Amino acid sequence: MLLLRHLFRLGSGWGLPGGFIEAGEQPHDALRRELREEIGLEVEEIEVFETRAFNRPKQIEILFRCYATGQARPQSMEVDRAVWFPPNSLPEGLPADQQELIKRAVTNGAKGRD
Repeated sequence: MLLLRHLFRLGSGWGLPGGFIEAGEQPHDALRRELREEIGLEVEEIEVFETRAFNRPKQIEILFRCYATGQARPQSMEVDRAVWFPPNSLPEGLPADQQELIKRAVTNGAKGRD
């Protein structure tokens, strides 16, 4: 499971990669752009895993499962580290809701690839 330590996140800073969709951009394209900009990864075999809506802030999250190619290396001043973690050995301080999302993603068919 790829997690990023963002410099601007509260707590430990560890969390799932994320970003915002730009005007006129499709969600899959935003995923590709954000991962390329922040950590230099390309992705393939993208599938929507889950969506969530929030009132504060007013936003919708679209969560994806995909395979990455290349090396995860911070490319942005926002990201301090990019690390692949086994799903059963996540870093301390990872928000509980993200731990639950990872558990569901693994339980519902996400498979690692060498």
